[in-house]
Amino acid sequence: MTPAAHARCRMFPMGGDAVAVNGMSDLRPLLTVWGTWLILMAGANVAAPLYAVYATRYGFSSFVLTAIFTMYAVTLVPTLLVFGRLSDRFGRRPVIIAGLAAGVVGLGLFAAAQGTAWLFAARAFQGLAVGIVSGAATAALVELEPESGTTRPALLAGLAQAAGSALGPLTCGPLAEWAPDPLRLSYLVVLAATAAGAALMLTLPEPAGADREPWRIQRPRVPAEIRRDFARVSLTAATVWASVALCLSIVPSYASDLLDTSNLALLGSISAVALGASCVSQIVAHRRRRAESHAAQSAGLVLLAAGLVALAAASELHSLPVLLLGAIAVGAGHGVAFLEAQDELNRIAPPEHRGEVTAAFIGCIYALVGGAVLASGLLDEGVSLTIAVSLVAATLAATALLGAGWQVRARPARARAHPAST
Repeated sequence: MTPAAHARCRMFPMGGDAVAVNGMSDLRPLLTVWGTWLILMAGANVAAPLYAVYATRYGFSSFVLTAIFTMYAVTLVPTLLVFGRLSDRFGRRPVIIAGLAAGVVGLGLFAAAQGTAWLFAARAFQGLAVGIVSGAATAALVELEPESGTTRPALLAGLAQAAGSALGPLTCGPLAEWAPDPLRLSYLVVLAATAAGAALMLTLPEPAGADREPWRIQRPRVPAEIRRDFARVSLTAATVWASVALCLSIVPSYASDLLDTSNLALLGSISAVALGASCVSQIVAHRRRRAESHAAQSAGLVLLAAGLVALAAASELHSLPVLLLGAIAVGAGHGVAFLEAQDELNRIAPPEHRGEVTAAFIGCIYALVGGAVLASGLLDEGVSLTIAVSLVAATLAATALLGAGWQVRARPARARAHPAST
């Protein structure tokens, strides 16, 4: 047995004896964590095709709709900041299970919703769930990876978030359009899947590496030696995710106007275009890694900026092809840049602080996501949707280009990198 394998057996004992197996069994814990995280992200986005339906049913404005959407980030970011060290102290498995339980509550509130307040509460629980799980799941993927030096944990983290976010509207759209009880069935389906994921997590071995000192609330700390690199990769990740969030919020509306349709199945599929492109680009980039990480992040940000310009122009041009090409470019740029940013973070984060550093990283992402979405809603109250989207897209494109320049000037962080797993 290699030293790395021996360390994993000590960290993840099963029963009373350490067990080391090869092949698919080695990957089962890794894939279980990934699958449950993917399902949780699907649940957090399953309501996307239904917000317009809720607005009509409960009679609220576009700003209230934006506020409901943003409630997710409003609860997620403080959760990350307050509980970032939780999985470093108590282990990954119990924290992930607690987050899945919060996700079940959020889906239950959506299914039982009787008014606008229910929607705010449901989104708050979904933000709580993702805030609890994200840092722990990212750290767990790194620690459960059976091969040292691989970028697979970063790929799986990116795919869990991108594919999960796409799976939500892809599941909800057809069910809401053609199945009975459109405002409940999709939530109940994902709720059952989330509960099944929590049951699978219970079968996983318990991490033994957590610090058992008394836990106290403390914001995540980023060690001084990695703060500059942390800021750089966090800017990349936050910019690309805010841009994808903009796609999710405007692409269905634009497509509905351009196609003159309210078919939820079609609009749910179109809303997943950017995330689908992201998944494809992440897989391709993972298989054909040739460029240095900084160069790849810079290229992804430039592609993303071009896509944002196309999205802003699509409404003025009344062109569905331009809209879809813009969404694909945003998604492809997102996939490459986020994969490399997540991988670099995994390499530079000290193992003993991996959970809290990852929590701070994800907190930066959702702070900008929430700000961009809320800015769109506020601007939409005073000007047209087209102008609001154009202003936010232009700001994000400028940020992406600034980030790309920072990546070009950055010196490699490999000399300061920490091992991917211990």
